Amino acid sequence: MDTRETPRFILSQWLTPQTIELSLRGSHRDAVLEELVSCIPELEKSPEQRETLLRALEEREQLCSTGIGDGIALPHARNAIVGLVRNPVLVFGRHQQGIPFGSIDNQPAKLFFLLVAPTVSQHLQVLARLSRLLREPRLRNQLMVTDRPEKVIQLIRDAEAGL
Repeated sequence: MDTRETPRFILSQWLTPQTIELSLRGSHRDAVLEELVSCIPELEKSPEQRETLLRALEEREQLCSTGIGDGIALPHARNAIVGLVRNPVLVFGRHQQGIPFGSIDNQPAKLFFLLVAPTVSQHLQVLARLSRLLREPRLRNQLMVTDRPEKVIQLIRDAEAGL
């Protein structure tokens, strides 16, 4: 049996002020996905890679919405997109009014966590950790009202410390 521990993914280490958008403006799913993708610094100078990711995200949404309910959506490609990024990338976005996202509870999505990971293992670990954190209503409420990207990072860091 392998006794090595799987490395823990600390979500707050993958968030930066540049990967946080507190005022999403898109009025529909694809517009919000485009806004989120534009927050990835690694893809800033690569329109082809941005377009590849955007297509993968749209295809994933066509299969089944990544809206998990409670006003949350976790957009991600179906599998890791090898070569697109070197490390996991997490983008947080907030839409004050919310948009229809095909969520399982039919509620508009307001909080978005876009995930891009270089490996399937990282992809699954980050999704699982995010899902676990976002079960907490208090965290969701705080993310809706915080006014600065640095506070978002601190909220996620504090929530992770409680896991």
